[in-house]
Amino acid sequence: MTTDLSALENALCRILIQNPGGLKEYEMITALRADGCPDLPPGPLGCRLTLFQTHFLVFHVLYRIRDRLWKEGRGHLEIHPLRIVLLPYQGSHAAMALQDPLRTYYLDLGQLEAVTEGDVDALLDRFWNKFEANEVRQDALASLGLREPVDFATIRRRYRILAKRHHPDCGGETRRLQAINSAMDVLNRYYRL
Repeated sequence: MTTDLSALENALCRILIQNPGGLKEYEMITALRADGCPDLPPGPLGCRLTLFQTHFLVFHVLYRIRDRLWKEGRGHLEIHPLRIVLLPYQGSHAAMALQDPLRTYYLDLGQLEAVTEGDVDALLDRFWNKFEANEVRQDALASLGLREPVDFATIRRRYRILAKRHHPDCGGETRRLQAINSAMDVLNRYYRL
């Protein structure tokens, strides 16, 4: 893959300047595609591999722009999928950026060249599994009347109080006790990993 991404870099700089309030990644990609940027992979964004390649190239160039702006002392580029915005220069950011693992990942074009459609599918599956596990954990905490942040000792205390209160031998309902036990099983698995 070519490393001359000057058309993409110029287009991104123009879009950033035109949108001082920042943009979401999807808005930026839509604007780039509308401009017909030649450095973007062809094909529909509905194709997972095309979407990943587009995302990777955009972030690769964004990190290059950010590094250049810092080096020249001309600005700070805040990079996040939910908000990409060009800000005034703040010298303290440059030292932190060198330790940024995302920066390291996206600046390595070998990462892009090595990825296959199967890799992208596996990456997305891992994301959705973690997302689902987080939702299940949040539901379990809610069943105990808790929410993050919480430590396991607090969860255990709350479980004991609720289990005693809702136990059928103490006038509670079996169904509610089962829900409490089920929530505790989920939280035991999560917090004991």
